[in-house]
Amino acid sequence: MKRNIHDIPLYSELAGLRNDAQAVQQLRFFKCGEGQYGEGDRFLGVRVPQIRRLVARYWKTTSLDDLHIMLSSPFHESRMAALLTLVQQYKHAKNEAEKEETVQFYIRHLERINNWDLVDLSCYEILGPYLWNRDRQLLYDWAQNGETIWQKRIAIVSTMYFVRRNDLNDTLNIAGLLLSSEEDLLHKAVGWLLRDVGKRDGDVLRSWLKANYSRLPRTALRYAIEHFPEEERLTFLKGDFN
Repeated sequence: MKRNIHDIPLYSELAGLRNDAQAVQQLRFFKCGEGQYGEGDRFLGVRVPQIRRLVARYWKTTSLDDLHIMLSSPFHESRMAALLTLVQQYKHAKNEAEKEETVQFYIRHLERINNWDLVDLSCYEILGPYLWNRDRQLLYDWAQNGETIWQKRIAIVSTMYFVRRNDLNDTLNIAGLLLSSEEDLLHKAVGWLLRDVGKRDGDVLRSWLKANYSRLPRTALRYAIEHFPEEERLTFLKGDFN
């Protein structure tokens, strides 16, 4: 008989923290109205720190089968808790076989990683380290041919792991592939990752921005140059750097 989601201790305690007033605020924050990027998502009204505390208690004893059920839930926090659990299971995997199983599970459930926070709190913690010493073509494929904006966002945000280890090329290359996107959430992610590139090597970022300036969405540019000195930031906004 199929296991009921309420029989999973992690989910049961999560549901017990339900806060309907907070859930109403989250519906607005995550743009869940008709035609918005989060349309149809539902919320329990549980905050991320609360979810993390539950995950810290239950990640060792929650199976992949349980995580599959939680990822199938219509409630955003259930998917969040499942993904944060998966992050912990990857980090504490005993061997390469366990890491591989975790990553393949993650990839099989990409359609359930369907909002920006679910992407940002999971992908670079799992796919980043997994791909560190592997072929990264998968990220390029998702950036070019991803079926959703979330898959494309995973492609760029996963490179955060590389940037933090001063490996910048994939971030710049994948950012270039996403410049033609019309999605503001992708522009923000590109700008965020470019800004982090600049923290490691400002000259590399400046050269890339100048080379790609004519294609660069305004939102991405503003994020990328956020920490530039004011005079230089204004110069880039005007495009007057020749």
